[in-house]
Amino acid sequence: MTNRDYSGTIYYTIRNVSLYECLGWCRDEDDCTAAAFSFVVNPLTPIQETTCLLQNETLAKKPVSVSGNNNNNNLQSSGSYSSTSLQKAVNMYFFTKMQLRSDNLCNRLWSFERFPNKMMRGLDNAIIYTSNREACLSACLSEGRFVCRSVEFNYLTLQCHLSEFDRRSPIGFPQELVDVQGIDYFENSCLRSEQVCHDQRIYDYAKVGMAFNKVAHYVELNYYPDKELLVKSQGGCLRACTIENEFICRSVLYRPSFKPGQPNCALYHLDHKTFPDGLDTFATPSPIPLLDSGDSSATYFEAGCANDTNNKQSSSMSMTTTSMASSSSISSKPPVISTIPTLPPTISTISNVPAVPEGSEPSCDSYGVCYDVALKCTDTKIVVNVQTSRPFHGRIYALGRSETCNLNVRNSQQFTLDISLGGQDCNTQSLGGMYTNTVVLQHHNVVLTKADKVYHVRCTYETTSRNVTFGMMPVRDPDTLQITSAPEAPLPKITIFGSDGREASTVRIGDRLSFRIEIPESTPYGIFARSCVAMAKDSRSTFEIIDEHGCPMDNSIFPSFYQVGNALESSYEAFRFTESYGVIFQCNVKYCIGKCEPVICGVGRDNVESWGRRRRRSVSDTDDEMTLSKEILVLDVNENLNQMNSKCDIELLSSSFIIIFDKID
Repeated sequence: MTNRDYSGTIYYTIRNVSLYECLGWCRDEDDCTAAAFSFVVNPLTPIQETTCLLQNETLAKKPVSVSGNNNNNNLQSSGSYSSTSLQKAVNMYFFTKMQLRSDNLCNRLWSFERFPNKMMRGLDNAIIYTSNREACLSACLSEGRFVCRSVEFNYLTLQCHLSEFDRRSPIGFPQELVDVQGIDYFENSCLRSEQVCHDQRIYDYAKVGMAFNKVAHYVELNYYPDKELLVKSQGGCLRACTIENEFICRSVLYRPSFKPGQPNCALYHLDHKTFPDGLDTFATPSPIPLLDSGDSSATYFEAGCANDTNNKQSSSMSMTTTSMASSSSISSKPPVISTIPTLPPTISTISNVPAVPEGSEPSCDSYGVCYDVALKCTDTKIVVNVQTSRPFHGRIYALGRSETCNLNVRNSQQFTLDISLGGQDCNTQSLGGMYTNTVVLQHHNVVLTKADKVYHVRCTYETTSRNVTFGMMPVRDPDTLQITSAPEAPLPKITIFGSDGREASTVRIGDRLSFRIEIPESTPYGIFARSCVAMAKDSRSTFEIIDEHGCPMDNSIFPSFYQVGNALESSYEAFRFTESYGVIFQCNVKYCIGKCEPVICGVGRDNVESWGRRRRRSVSDTDDEMTLSKEILVLDVNENLNQMNSKCDIELLSSSFIIIFDKID
């Protein structure tokens, strides 16, 4: 909800964070049921004041009587949401966490925009009955017969009204919401860019009864930008709004004479219909901004949908809004209508956004520091390499994980942040082989300002087949002596078997395996193993699994050896290192004349035998020892044996411009 607030119990307050961070906190906190985000926008200063309030109890989720009685003792399960608990606010977004069940859930900050105690009459495509509000919204997302653009839910009758129309649909007459107690109106915010309109999107000046430059000035001071870009022209700004697919872009602010190298195109999910007071919002006095020049050279456009039959501006945009504006304020500047076909949401459409103007420095901030950011996509992490033109002092971190995925930089011109692909430390998101995250370059230790850089980083992994071979590598210890008092000892070998009894070369994490060291049955020797280690293929990480006495270091990861004929076996579950798929096992194997005696190892409160000690009588018989190694490829649980060609993208968000790097590792 925009400029509305519900009472609730606030358990956490965060200041000077972005909207993305605020909702990230609420999404990750189990206790959070609602979040209120308030802001003060100052276009002439990098300091942006924001406040994020997290609620663990909120009246936005408590059904009460239709009469509006806010007494908790009079709660009725069939009632609507109390109008008395709903309060007016300025420069505030209020979000409520819900559990929706649909295969068409979108990965956006919010899924629906709610207008309490409102409805739009006579445009329903389907009326169904659902058990609650969440089920009604889920039905809209799952609707396959038509594009569900709006929903109405009646808390008394449990009727759910689904419609392909919303208040912006060009259906020949203006659609306004009417006040109805006990019914909430919702607009679908999960629509893809090509679903927003039936046909084409058009852009026009917002005719709200004010001069166009005054409207643009109001927007600069009261709209929180969802995304800021650097574009070549006004057409490039409108095109960026049309193809935007991270949120529904409903308006743009283009500033042709903004500071060189600074973003001159702001995209918003807002338009005048988003505000509860509609056109009256622009006439309502707002809080005095921290800095205000009193004028603006920017141009503000709102997006609309062309009429399905003639592809012209609908009457709801041309006739009704013109009558509300004074002729003196509008006639001085003719309306500009830009008709742009809706584009499919593919990465290639991003290239249609105009490039950076020559001579500008889009990668520099207001402090004069210029950034050269590059990505390296590996099988376990995203490596963000940053080079700066001047020493940078501040921090770099993953958005929403500033405490667990960060790097403090002290007057350095080159630094690197490693972002793990899995786990919660960096909160990297994955979908269909694409891993995404948001990286912040921040000057101040606490406050995120407009001078800071925010990058959306993306690694896309494409798979092609790959042949993988493994082999045992016997390496003779140079310090060992040859056996002279007995027949020549045979070469032992290491074999790893899967649960099906076949030799395994590629497995998945958690697969049950048998690790076997063996020599031919016909020899008079016995063997024992000690000082076994598992190491990553690049040898950067090692883990001792059997100590120098032959006992397991961690019985839950790699248990002790047991004897099977002339062989030693240990049953374990496949594991790997975070930075490497290849795991190399290395063991020192010694011989006994005859069978070797087991060593007694303490495992918890129990004593177990492990064949890691030779017989006492054979100590002087032989000192032959051989170091064996065996490599195995361990994939993640749902991964296939494929070669992953990684493609890296970097997209600059809420900063200077968009840059995209493609690289094949």
